[in-house]
Order: sequence, then C-alpha cells, then structure tokens
Amino acid sequence: MPRKKTLVPQSVYRRQLAARLKQLRETSDLTLAEVAARVEINQGSLSRIENGERGTTPVLAGALLTCYGVDDPAQRNDVLDLVRADREQQKSWWRKYSTVLTATRYDGYLALESGAVALSNYQPMLVPGLLQTEDYARSVIAQMRMDLTPPQVEDLVTIRLERQHTRLSGANPTKLWAILDEAVLHRTIGSPTVMANQLDHLITASDQPNITVQLLPFSLGAHPGLYGPFVILTFPAHTPDLVWLENPRNSVYLEASTDVDNYWEIFDHLRACALSPSDTRTRFAEMIKDFDT
Repeated sequence: MPRKKTLVPQSVYRRQLAARLKQLRETSDLTLAEVAARVEINQGSLSRIENGERGTTPVLAGALLTCYGVDDPAQRNDVLDLVRADREQQKSWWRKYSTVLTATRYDGYLALESGAVALSNYQPMLVPGLLQTEDYARSVIAQMRMDLTPPQVEDLVTIRLERQHTRLSGANPTKLWAILDEAVLHRTIGSPTVMANQLDHLITASDQPNITVQLLPFSLGAHPGLYGPFVILTFPAHTPDLVWLENPRNSVYLEASTDVDNYWEIFDHLRACALSPSDTRTRFAEMIKDFDT
C-alpha cells in the first residue's frame, strides 16, 4: 500500500522548507519535544511544519534556526527566503475560488503544479485538464460534479482555462507529457462536435515544443496503467518528484521514493508502448472525420 499524506503542502516552497527544517533539527540531534520546549511552540504545530502541512513565519523560522545552531547568514537567508516564498504563494490567483476547490483538495494540487517544471500525466478516461477545450471542460465538470451549481461549474471551467494559460505558455512554460488511453477517444463528451474540436485542439497543442501527447492503443491489451490516472510532478533541482492521485473526495499525493519510482516505471513503460507523437496526431485526425460524419 503506497504511503500517502492526508494534507497537501500548499506550495513547493513549503515542501522544501519542511525538509530543510527537519534535516537541521535531526542534525542538531534534538527531538521534537526538546525543540518545542526551547522555542515555546506546540509540539504538534512543529510536527506539522516539518510535514509540510502548515507554514511558518520568519520570526519562528529564525528562532528554530538559532535553536539548531545555524549562525551562517547565507544559510539563514536561504531558509527565510523559503518562508517568504511560501507565504507569497498563498496569495495565488485561485484563492478566490476556494469554496469549489477544497472539496477535492484541488487547491493543494494547483499550488504544487504552479511550482512544477514538468508534468507527466497518464489519463485512461478523459483528456487531461491542461489540454481540454472550454466546451469539453464544461461538459466534464458539469457531469462529474453533480453537487455544483451552474455558477460553480463556470468557476471551475475558468480555473481550468487559467491553468492552461499560466502553465503552458509564457517565457518558461511547464513541460507536459500526456499519455491518453484510446478509450478517451471513444467516450463522447458533450457532443460529436465538442469531441471533434477537442481532438483538433490536441493536434494543435501537441505541436508546441513543451507538449508531447501519445495515444495508448487498445491493441496493447492489459497494462499497468489500468490501475487509474496519475500525474508525476517534477520540480526544480533538489526538490523530489511526487505523484498526485485524484479522487472525488480524498485526493492524495505520494512522495516516498519507492512510490514515485514505481510510477515512473509505469509511465516509462506506457510511453514506450504508446503510438509515437506523430502517429498519435494522425490517429486524432482520423477520429475527427468519424465525429464529423
């Protein structure tokens, strides 16, 4: 059973900060209880900081650094920069949509995704959100989230389109490698017209240098991707990859190296078995004709 976390760190900076503070405490050979007593903080709060479940303040971080004997100004500034960066990311654009995001911890995913330099996404059922057209996204969200009002559906559509703009374009766009099971093409979402436009969008998007799309054909038969969809998020140097598994009410992330390595092995196997990007675009073009008839 993969190890999972119940709460999602709200930024990549928080993950870095949590790991750094825990490392410094362990290097100083102090227990959580000892540190909590010295800096006058609740032990549970300190544990949550080290787990990435909550952030901290520059004042508290400074006190912890002093407790750990960190006197070098450069080292202290590196840690305090992470504290400030984490607090700044809490002001992100999606915060105003928190009421429709928190149910599936989607806000936590957005925070992690915003710090990723590459995304490796396998989808056996739907076009990945970052590659969906507006009409396709609206149909998916409305039919999957029956608990939402029409205005809330529109909020999630807006979030999805904004994600596409902020993550896949600009001076330093995120690299996206998406593998779609052929079942995605045979599930009519919205209408044949919506599907034809979606496939055309996939062809156009896959021409971008930072986007690779591959199709996993039915002819492959059974494969390890049948366990379900997943995203592997890759971060800047010195921050470990993690895996995101989305569920209706209890989305989780995996960060243990054994879990992440297992998903990388699955992803590498799937892209080796999938059609080439060029053959994938050809298949999309053929399917557009089927939806247009």
